[in-house]
Amino acid sequence: MADTVQQLMVPTPLTVDARATLESAAQVMRENDIGDVLVTENGHLRGILTDRDIVVRAIAAGRHPAGTAAGEVCSTDIQVVNASDTPEQAAEVMRQNALRRLPVIDEGRLVGIVSIGDLAVAQDPNSALADISAAPPNI
Repeated sequence: MADTVQQLMVPTPLTVDARATLESAAQVMRENDIGDVLVTENGHLRGILTDRDIVVRAIAAGRHPAGTAAGEVCSTDIQVVNASDTPEQAAEVMRQNALRRLPVIDEGRLVGIVSIGDLAVAQDPNSALADISAAPPNI
């Protein structure tokens, strides 16, 4: 197993500006086969936007994706981990806060993102969660 989150994380995660529309954020997700993007404002991490946020907080509430900004519906109460934290520390933050993804910072700078799947693959590559996480998306 890896010693630090930095060894497991996806470096340089995709971001969108808080003013970007949900439509453009969804296009970034589709083009990259991912379910979330980090939302920044003036170069600083503001939140995380998931495909579920787009559906539940915007579309289901009658908001139009082309006219709604990512910063209006993203989760802003975000937890982060440090690149030097252990995978066990990241797992505990996820467990305590019922999260599946965590932005990773190093000296206050956004450097990556780690998911529950990343942790599962590192801990037990033969587990069901690791298999599911490693499988290609079923589009």
